Amino acid sequence: MSKILVIAEHDGQKLNQATARCVSCARQVPDAAITVAVLAADPAAVAAQAAQLAGVTEVVTVAAAHNAHALAAVLAPQVVKLAAGYTHVLAASTAFGKDLLPRVAALLGVPQISDAMAVVGAYTFKRPTYAGNAIVTLEAPADKVLVATVRSASFEAAPGGGSAPVRAVAIEASVPAHTRFVSVSAATSDRPDLASAAKVVSGGRALGSKENFELVFRLAEKMGAAVGASRAAVDAGYAPNELQVGQTGKIIAPELYLAFGISGAIQHLTGIKDAKTIVAVNKDAEAPIFEVADIGLVADLFQVIPELEKALAK
Repeated sequence: MSKILVIAEHDGQKLNQATARCVSCARQVPDAAITVAVLAADPAAVAAQAAQLAGVTEVVTVAAAHNAHALAAVLAPQVVKLAAGYTHVLAASTAFGKDLLPRVAALLGVPQISDAMAVVGAYTFKRPTYAGNAIVTLEAPADKVLVATVRSASFEAAPGGGSAPVRAVAIEASVPAHTRFVSVSAATSDRPDLASAAKVVSGGRALGSKENFELVFRLAEKMGAAVGASRAAVDAGYAPNELQVGQTGKIIAPELYLAFGISGAIQHLTGIKDAKTIVAVNKDAEAPIFEVADIGLVADLFQVIPELEKALAK
């Protein structure tokens, strides 16, 4: 049997949907028994949400004041102790997972599989490389704990309906003196979260200015969509960093992705290749994004966006 430990990502109150997608990956491992670990100051609310995920066998909680903030240096030694008896340790390939699991793998003295996108066998996974242009198959040693981050965009979120038992555990772990929480600065918005949104409206360098990028925000608001941006638009200061989509930004898989003035550099296409429907609007008929778009329109975005807004207002 594969005993899989999934490390929950959360904000103290709400379970991140990336964890539900990670559970879906775990469910594809042959003969899997899945445990979700919630480390927090007060894990009750998050644990209750994790227990409802289909396929979860058990939820274990570690309540401690020093777990109030997701610091990898604090959590990693605790995860290592929790991992005793498990065959796999998984977390979503988000900033949280990418920060935490390499430390866990190092402390366990095992290799890590990063950005797993498909399950081939209990210890065999596929992952993208060369900006998604090649897919490699990796096999980890079966006699060691397999540590892996999971590419969230490659898996659907596990549905609800479960009722796994919740068990509290106590872990003795020293809090490192070299790392401490100071503050967190995060943008707040009423718009859907970019990483999990069903619809995304994204803008590129062709918008020309931060003021013009407001067209994208306005259209997204009318559609109830999240806002994304190409790296070029972010680098130019048109949009904040947290909206960047692509290899060095967020990897997303919305039902609908609208790209305005985005040429389609390979790094950007890596971030949207799992989108169900891609609609591209660009004046350049030779733009690479048209090669992957399901619907392409060679037109001026400054004419198209106002027309879409009028249509949505009807």
